[in-house]
Amino acid sequence: MQVLVVGATGGSGRAAVAELVARGHTVTALSRHGSTLTGPGVHGTDGDATDAATVDALVAGLDAVVVTLGISESPVRVRLLGPARTPADVRSRGTRTVVDAMQRHGVRRLVVQTSYGVGATRPLLPLVSRVVFAVLLAPQIADTERQARIVHDSGLDWVEVQPVNLVDTDMPGPAFASVTGQQRGLTVSRAQVARFLVDAVEDDAYVRSGVALSHGPARARVPR
Repeated sequence: MQVLVVGATGGSGRAAVAELVARGHTVTALSRHGSTLTGPGVHGTDGDATDAATVDALVAGLDAVVVTLGISESPVRVRLLGPARTPADVRSRGTRTVVDAMQRHGVRRLVVQTSYGVGATRPLLPLVSRVVFAVLLAPQIADTERQARIVHDSGLDWVEVQPVNLVDTDMPGPAFASVTGQQRGLTVSRAQVARFLVDAVEDDAYVRSGVALSHGPARARVPR
């Protein structure tokens, strides 16, 4: 498959690119420093995910798009001063740009990483996480909520992936995936998330579902 990864040089984006290539897909990697990812099976492109012309040119002829947009700067600095290098609304603006391009070109499969605690999983957050969301991450979570609404209203074959706290150290086995918001731990590895993102590209089982990901011993499948 021909797949575009938007936000490709962040932690989840890099992991998704690597997993896609490992499974034999051809990847276009878009980010401000996307060219650093160019290699076998990957075409890296430097660009702005919120720029309609850039995204439109890349989406034409694809089979799927994976969106892993986010702000990599310190959340304390972002909360106090705003992000220095990335638009504060990059998640919603970038996703809106991607959705518009996909609709124009008839590309159906959209897989978007948001966050556990957005939308239907908000009431399921532990108390400490609710405080962190309200005090430290409020603007970013609000933008992620807007992003999720854009995805759900797109009319595309979307999957919204909601990982709990991300860690770089890989964990054995697949992530535990739940469409009811159930989670079996407070962390999940980026490699596990990447494996699920690619599963969602390849498999119809989770289409038009929000899926919570955490580290656990088994995967809960969607009944079809």
